[in-house]
Amino acid sequence: MPFHLLFREDGLLNCRFAVSPLWETHQAVRTLKHPERQGYHSAWLRRIRGAAAALDLAPLWLLMPRRGNSPDCLMPPPIGPAAAFEEEMAAVRATPAEVARAEIARSLADTPGATGSPAGRALLDDPARAVRELADLMEAVWHALVEPVWPRLRALLEADVSFHSRRLAEVGLAGLLPELDRRVAWSAGGLTIDSRGEYVRELGGRGLVLMPSAFTWPDVVSGFDPPWQPTLVYPARGIGGLWAEPPEHTSGALVRLLGRGRAAVLAALAEPATTTALAHRLDLAPSTVSAHLSALRDAGLLVTHRYGHQVRYERTPLGIALAAGAA
Repeated sequence: MPFHLLFREDGLLNCRFAVSPLWETHQAVRTLKHPERQGYHSAWLRRIRGAAAALDLAPLWLLMPRRGNSPDCLMPPPIGPAAAFEEEMAAVRATPAEVARAEIARSLADTPGATGSPAGRALLDDPARAVRELADLMEAVWHALVEPVWPRLRALLEADVSFHSRRLAEVGLAGLLPELDRRVAWSAGGLTIDSRGEYVRELGGRGLVLMPSAFTWPDVVSGFDPPWQPTLVYPARGIGGLWAEPPEHTSGALVRLLGRGRAAVLAALAEPATTTALAHRLDLAPSTVSAHLSALRDAGLLVTHRYGHQVRYERTPLGIALAAGAA
């Protein structure tokens, strides 16, 4: 059964992209719970196995039914295009107790027996404390499981935003939305998502947040209720290569032309990335990567694009041809 998001004309003008470290953290926890979501993430799962075992994730898993609602207040749509995790957590901690209780109750109702369980009753009896404790647990998950790989995740998500922003300029919103995922369809005045459950929301003039996600795969997620911003979360492009390591050997021809460091940086830019992401990927000092990027940009092999507070580097057609010809 489909979800329907209905636009007014002014709502079309307020659509935007966003990236959310809090959302990825929440969905990473869900990935640990549901094996069918783990296919692309086996390398990450091996890496964090010990750290995950040290965390008691049961309180969060209780609010992650296989089919149904998770509390929006624990993973609200991002407040900006690239909010920091700490900013997003501050919004979670500010959730009014009555809002938290209503959303927790709805989520528990989607898991048989959860509402009457001791853990479920404890959440409902003191929703303010529940928000504090769940927020503390989310922060622990972030620091242990997601923050160490966030540069890689952010690079993937920002590359998706860059690609789809260009497609938006080329084909418009009505053309772009069905490209985000095969389950998304556009018709006059509205967006339909082939998903479990029946849901209709009038967006008014608020527009829609479009948010790529690595850990949401294979699902497409929507259904955020007021007061939360209407949002469509879709699997990010390039997820199949997310955990792949860079090649051990850069092309000899490219090394002879550019030098080993600059050749490695150019080869690693198959998708747009920031200095920090490249430094993490190549295990080089950020200052070293920055110097190589500047030289490549001055030579006409790279261009830069600003996204929020981030500057991403992308190959020019000359850079693409040079990297491809040396492969």
